[in-house]
Amino acid sequence: MSQHERARTLLGKAAEDEALLDLVLHSTAVSDAIIGFHCQQAAEKLLKAVLAETGVVFRRTHDIVELVDLAIDHGLMEPSEFEDLRELTPFAVELRYESFLDDATDAPLDRDAVRALLRRLRAWADARVPARGT
Repeated sequence: MSQHERARTLLGKAAEDEALLDLVLHSTAVSDAIIGFHCQQAAEKLLKAVLAETGVVFRRTHDIVELVDLAIDHGLMEPSEFEDLRELTPFAVELRYESFLDDATDAPLDRDAVRALLRRLRAWADARVPARGT
């Protein structure tokens, strides 16, 4: 699979997470942990798509901080452009598989804000991964 094909596949997989989010974003039957997980997954795939397209080598990770830092280090984004993405990393594993220590102290996820952030990240990724290989 070429770099471009890998990037396009990752964009498609991110779109699946985004489609699910759009269906359940305001559902009270779906917890913040699940919404956060799919936000994290979409962000991870969008970042990896751009890294793959530009030939940046990345390890197998769910760490959004690491992926954002790679994008910054390679001049693909400004340091403050997607700073809030870093807050999604815990949703990949810790908040999904470990019990919450004290639900009363956990701030609720701002679902609309994180979805808006993902829309910005999607536009950023789409601008860097053309529909056809170059």
